[in-house]
Amino acid sequence: MKNFTNYTVYDKKEKYHDDTKVVRGALGHDPVTGAISFPIFQATTYRHIGIKENTNFNYSRIINPTREEFERTMAILDGGYKAFAVTSGMAAVSLVLTMLKSKEHILISDDVYGGTVRACENTLKTMGIEYNQVDFTDIEEVKKNIKSNTRMMLIETPTNPMMKVADIEEIANLAHKHGITVVVDNTFLTGYYQKPLLFGADIVIYSATKYIAGHNDVLAGVVVVKTEEQAEYLKNQNAVLGASLSPMDSWLALRGLKTLAIRMEKHSSNAFKVAEFLRHHPKVKKVYYVGFEDHPNYLVTKKQTTGFGGMISFELDTMETVNKFLEKINLILFAESLGGVESLVTHPASRTHTEVTKEIREKLGISDTLLRLSVGIENSEDLINDLKQALD
Repeated sequence: MKNFTNYTVYDKKEKYHDDTKVVRGALGHDPVTGAISFPIFQATTYRHIGIKENTNFNYSRIINPTREEFERTMAILDGGYKAFAVTSGMAAVSLVLTMLKSKEHILISDDVYGGTVRACENTLKTMGIEYNQVDFTDIEEVKKNIKSNTRMMLIETPTNPMMKVADIEEIANLAHKHGITVVVDNTFLTGYYQKPLLFGADIVIYSATKYIAGHNDVLAGVVVVKTEEQAEYLKNQNAVLGASLSPMDSWLALRGLKTLAIRMEKHSSNAFKVAEFLRHHPKVKKVYYVGFEDHPNYLVTKKQTTGFGGMISFELDTMETVNKFLEKINLILFAESLGGVESLVTHPASRTHTEVTKEIREKLGISDTLLRLSVGIENSEDLINDLKQALD
């Protein structure tokens, strides 16, 4: 009987476009049966052929064919050496943070997802690891915050929710002079629109719950690494932590990934139209959207990305308007998360960023009247009409 190790993985160096890569995957089909939809291998353990002969599979916490297909496809898309699929975006963050040791130091984005702040505050501190938050759009500030024991920089770009864009290449060049590992959270743009590894980053992380899976029906995270050494370390750590993604969730994420290209194009197209509408509404004080030419980091965005994505933040005039807006929206849903086919709006100050103190939120611009909108793939006119009736 044939096994998977007899088949060559789809070559990530082939000159295929990204929309082909996400559809065809790594193996692309089951090499044993020929099934075009890669099977869900709902198995925990695997039969060995003999002492000196095996199928490369042993126990699903370590390796699973369905999860491996998803991981290889993610590595291909990002141009990485290997990927690890885990149970959530926070599991991906936590797995990478295990690379730090006691008395070492990490810099993270000042405007970053609240869960990442919680991981640093609740976990790293107990391990004797220092952390500081820094504005990665200001390279001089980054330089000032580098310490002799700084070993990692964790950059979110664009940031959540203020949409600040860091220059990955500039930061990577600086970091590598000091022997610092650069990790980029690429959740907002995915490997379809932004490839941090090609601009010098060492590791890329995702909440694959968002755009990668794309349908608000699976929790998943992904870590993509550049080198064999990184891969070996994280493979061993993940085996101990036991955070590997289940076969069913791996299959759902793999299926979602097949439509990533057309979804991202629709998200981005819709977001531009919605952002333009919001920008000209009298009750909207300010719109934060990386696709506007007057965005302070627009040139950096154009340099390192091929699209603007579907995320918008906007500030309303009063809390009364905020409350009425959230009560009256109909098509757009008031809910956590982002990156799914449905449009979702949330209130960062009371939902996603409650771990961040009010003082820091105000410093970053996360006011009580700020809303974050994940623009879905519905008809853009319907979305704008819903926004209009809720605001008016």
